[in-house]
Amino acid sequence: MADGLARDRATTTTTQALSAHGGSLLNLYLAPAQVEAKVRALTGLPALVLTPRQACDLELLLNGAFSPLTGFLKQADYQRVLSELRLADGTLWSIPITLDVSEAFAAKLQIGGELVLTDVEGAPNAVLNIEELYRPDRALEAQQVFGSSDLAHPGVRSLLDSQPVYVGGSVQGLRAPRHFDFNTLRLSPRELRERLAQAGHARVVAFQTRNPLHRAHKELTERAAKQSEAHLLLHPVVGLTKPGDVDHFTRVRCYQALLPHYAAGTVTLALLNLAMRMAGPREALWHAIIRKNFGATAFIVGRDHAGPGNNSQGQPFYSPYAAQELTLAHAEELGIAILPFSEVVYAANRNAYLSREQLVPGDEVRDISGTELRRLLHAGEELPT
Repeated sequence: MADGLARDRATTTTTQALSAHGGSLLNLYLAPAQVEAKVRALTGLPALVLTPRQACDLELLLNGAFSPLTGFLKQADYQRVLSELRLADGTLWSIPITLDVSEAFAAKLQIGGELVLTDVEGAPNAVLNIEELYRPDRALEAQQVFGSSDLAHPGVRSLLDSQPVYVGGSVQGLRAPRHFDFNTLRLSPRELRERLAQAGHARVVAFQTRNPLHRAHKELTERAAKQSEAHLLLHPVVGLTKPGDVDHFTRVRCYQALLPHYAAGTVTLALLNLAMRMAGPREALWHAIIRKNFGATAFIVGRDHAGPGNNSQGQPFYSPYAAQELTLAHAEELGIAILPFSEVVYAANRNAYLSREQLVPGDEVRDISGTELRRLLHAGEELPT
């Protein structure tokens, strides 16, 4: 079991490298000698098989991607995140990271006890110190986090379908979760910081995506890197995204195929096992905090960042630039530069890619949305050149 911890135990990292890329970073894994003793003491403890969302959250807690969190939120942190986008101590944090269980399972738990968190095969990944059990108002949580109770929002639907009791407490990691694809690209925050520092990339601009990239994305990311005089980090989500999205196996192969089309040495591809909530502005703020933990010094926020599309009335859940407004309002406190970018489109009459603001009357605009791109891919139809 100690071998499984190796990827997240980069103990040779220098203090200078870590401070140069993102500041303080937690590591919630126990030392190998402690793991062996802890595993021997697990007999008889209650165990919870994690859902896919919970498993993603646990992985990013343990490897420090969710720094400064040390576990699943207790009630005071949870309530202040909902109302003020802050933890109880005032630290900026916008998405509640919670562990939900059924009433029947909660009845087996004791405050002050421990809970084993396992993967789908029953292998223990971590132990949670049970500090609180509380029953949230999930309808209120939906309104405060997503700004809606509309079940057309995938985040709202997932939340309202979740279990009624939250378990709060710190976690201790036993072993890194196992993945069976693209392991060379699944870099922990510590590993990615090291790689960037060793390559001499003092300035890094991160790009969030859950879709295959098309030509306009390439133009946008190249412009962002040039504007910020930074190395580009393509950091796509391969955990949970929006239902109906292109599977992550296909998406990653698309990113890999695109890399040679960037100038040599200007881009790094790494994967993020995040469970997206599609929470629009709040999610954009969360993404910026996470990318800072991975070593980015700047973060691209585009039009309708992390938006789930339209509500039941056919209207967008969030205004197009709400995410940019919220992240820019907190940019100084975030400690990571926010690069707001509008949509980039192709002007056929000028044979050029332009932002919406650069268009003039008479321009022949050709564009493709993520929804349309997914439809063409699913249908096996020809993509526009």
